[in-house]
Amino acid sequence: MQSDAHLHSLFNPESIAIIGVSRNPHKLGNVILSNLIAAGYKGTIFPVNPAGGKILDIPTFPEISALPKPPDLGIIVLPRDKMLPAMKELAEANVSAICVITAGFRETGRDGFELEMEMAELARHKGITLLGPNTLGLINTSIGLNATIAQGKPTTGSIAFFSQSGALCSAILDWADGENIGFSKFISLGNKAGISEADVLASLGEDPDTKVIIGYLESVDDGQEFLKNAQAVTNKKPIILIKAGTTQAGARATSSHTGALAGSVVASTAAFKQAGIIQVDTLESLFDLARAFAEQPLPEGPNLTVVTNSGGPGILAADACEAANLNLARPSSSTLETLTEVLPPFAALYNPIDIIGDAKAERYRATLESVATDSMTHAILVLLTPTASAEITETAQAIIDVAQTCDKPIFASFMGDERIGPGRDMLLAAGIPCYSYPEPAVRAISAMHAQYQWEHRPYPVEVCFRRDKGRAERTIRTLMKQGITELPFADAMNIAMAYELPIPETRLVRTSDQAVRAAKKLKYPVALKLVSPHIPSRGDVDGVALDLATPRDVRDAWLDITARAQRKRPDAYIAGCLVQTMGPIKAREVVIRFTQDPQFGPLVSFSLAGPSSEVLDDVSYRLAPLTLQDVQDIVREIKSFPLLRGIRGEEPVSLAAIEDILLSISQMATDFPEIREVELNPVLVDAEGALVTDLRLTIGSFFRNVT
Repeated sequence: MQSDAHLHSLFNPESIAIIGVSRNPHKLGNVILSNLIAAGYKGTIFPVNPAGGKILDIPTFPEISALPKPPDLGIIVLPRDKMLPAMKELAEANVSAICVITAGFRETGRDGFELEMEMAELARHKGITLLGPNTLGLINTSIGLNATIAQGKPTTGSIAFFSQSGALCSAILDWADGENIGFSKFISLGNKAGISEADVLASLGEDPDTKVIIGYLESVDDGQEFLKNAQAVTNKKPIILIKAGTTQAGARATSSHTGALAGSVVASTAAFKQAGIIQVDTLESLFDLARAFAEQPLPEGPNLTVVTNSGGPGILAADACEAANLNLARPSSSTLETLTEVLPPFAALYNPIDIIGDAKAERYRATLESVATDSMTHAILVLLTPTASAEITETAQAIIDVAQTCDKPIFASFMGDERIGPGRDMLLAAGIPCYSYPEPAVRAISAMHAQYQWEHRPYPVEVCFRRDKGRAERTIRTLMKQGITELPFADAMNIAMAYELPIPETRLVRTSDQAVRAAKKLKYPVALKLVSPHIPSRGDVDGVALDLATPRDVRDAWLDITARAQRKRPDAYIAGCLVQTMGPIKAREVVIRFTQDPQFGPLVSFSLAGPSSEVLDDVSYRLAPLTLQDVQDIVREIKSFPLLRGIRGEEPVSLAAIEDILLSISQMATDFPEIREVELNPVLVDAEGALVTDLRLTIGSFFRNVT
């Protein structure tokens, strides 16, 4: 990870050398020089061109060694084969940061990948901050720095944007210019051979010019570092991201575009949730939220007051509120008294407040002044449809006037197009978000309230669970030396006991006679379960028999299970069966798993047992290590949670017992990256506690996408 001191030279350089400047205005080096001049950059610029002379009235230097002093930032715009020598020369000149615009590296194949790794190693060895390659460049509007190959001059604002796609950066800069959206920082990450999204987040989190951070991600290099930095940033300012590559086709396109290793969608979603990142699906939503966060204060509660001149839009807003977990609170008694005085007798005084279609600007003003001081109101949404009586610009001015004396967030939705255009433009210019429809406005308010709750949440409590780590480590090391990946049952149980997982009494037996003797010692009734290293899921061969109450039951079950397995899987080695004491009769069955994600590390999942959870996608996820809040949330997040809480008079299960197992699994995942997968299926849980009646554990070396 790059320190903020190193990134300072990238974002705030006092001098810049551009390697590869051309006199041709269509060449990229010339475009960068032109952009720096047009943006009003006050630092020193050193254009490097072998021909010498002046370019755009700035003296050039024939080579890097001729520069009068070490530049803070070197920008390379050269063909790929000339890029590495230029980097080495800049390193010898003691440059602090390098931005490589050149493309054609890891995204093109092995040769490009190896060259990119060589330049990354050079930057690490010399302590140089590296942006790129394959980057559009970067912008810092506070110092007039536009070191990009994009057209246009960005407006100054409080939104910071970063992206892995340079072409998308160009499109967004052009679109933002038309929408009058300003930026504090604008960074094209490119292939991320040097700084990554985690580094950028850490720097922007400390940037006083930035109120909200938004970004477009295709992959994450070091998921754990990203998660840690994002959690630190979201405690004080929002991060809003759109994650590409969420489908198989998108993942293939991501790999083709940047050569990145794709992680799972559920892992990135879990990471965003745990880090307090607001995830959106569209660029439109990204900038809708960015504008809202940049221009309005956070609502300190969930109560939204809607003021409208039409019943239909008010109903749409009410429906959107319920979906967004916002409340349409009833106005206080004093507010109702005031509204009775200023509104017609047939107006609807209860939220949504319908001030009738003939409402003019002063009626809006009086209503807004009343609700703005109501302690029951945490945010205000003003709806306007262009009726014949509507005073568009006058109403916009009334909203602006009230907003100037109100400490609560105010949003508007002026519905229509041509007639409402001037009023909408007035509101946007005054920093009041104005939407074409009520629903996106409500979603923005909901996201802002969620951010307020996140910033004021209790400090997360991490738990280090009791375990015999040495015992587990000896088992894992021994098996890895033997080349065993799928752990035999005895070894898996040994690790389970090292982590104090609640397991029933169990015996591994190899004959039906041994099974009968084991059942007698354990006491009837018992369960019989097939053991085979080649059959990870016993359900595939009906390899489980329950409630065996007599020796005859055990012998018959042994014959049925082993014969069926040999018939269905003749290639499989049958090691024997497990004899287990039966769990509680009325227990519910849940499944706890973790797998290793290539970007984010250990991913823990929770669901009820059975195919319905998979078919209905009723599974919740979190990344290890889990906090106390994480384990509470992961259990309560599934749609079928009411079945655990108890329905129709059923006794609730011990949620604490489930949470303890989740914390133990999280500790195991954190302790041993060599464990690639663990599945506890099923875990029987009732009001008294929980039992892990079956487990599968896979080990092996694991590659995580960390650079």
